[in-house]
Amino acid sequence: MFQIGDNTLVSLDLVERFFSCDLDACLGACCIDGDAGAPITEEEYKKIKEILPEIWDDLLPRAKEKIKEEGVGYYDPEAELVTQLLDGQNCVFSCYAPGGKCICAIEKAYREGRIDFFKPISCHLYPVRLKKVGKGVTAVNYDRWKICRPAEALGRKRGVRVYEFLREPLIRRFGQEWYDELAFNCKLYIEQYLQEE
Repeated sequence: MFQIGDNTLVSLDLVERFFSCDLDACLGACCIDGDAGAPITEEEYKKIKEILPEIWDDLLPRAKEKIKEEGVGYYDPEAELVTQLLDGQNCVFSCYAPGGKCICAIEKAYREGRIDFFKPISCHLYPVRLKKVGKGVTAVNYDRWKICRPAEALGRKRGVRVYEFLREPLIRRFGQEWYDELAFNCKLYIEQYLQEE
């Protein structure tokens, strides 16, 4: 692991693994499969409630019913605040583009200039997951999942490592200076240990 700054431990998977989302292959399965919603902060929960009228028409009819009945989020068995799910899998903010691709209604509205919130940071960071591992210390881990095998293959083909693919969300979460330190350490690690790749 790399220690970046005083309070983050970053898995070597971020530099050793390759990744580049391949939406044509997976069709957005990470928004569909799973046993809990996407982790959200209290601030994100409030923001999602605020922007709900702007994304309402993009949501699936059953998602609208679920939100009306139970709200935009809930606390999972580990006491983590997460987005609501449909039938224990589909995120309520999923919608579908031509060709059956699952996309995020929040991100769609942002890209169309209707809202100023991109999407929850946990979604933006995926396949990286953050976990508190001690007092004030956050582990930054790569979440390997079979549905992302096409993304790993495409990343290797393009020569894009996880930390490079996630540059924007990592900067959004930790800041430019933190990312610059991570990138510097990753480049040194590649030069010293991964030259054969």
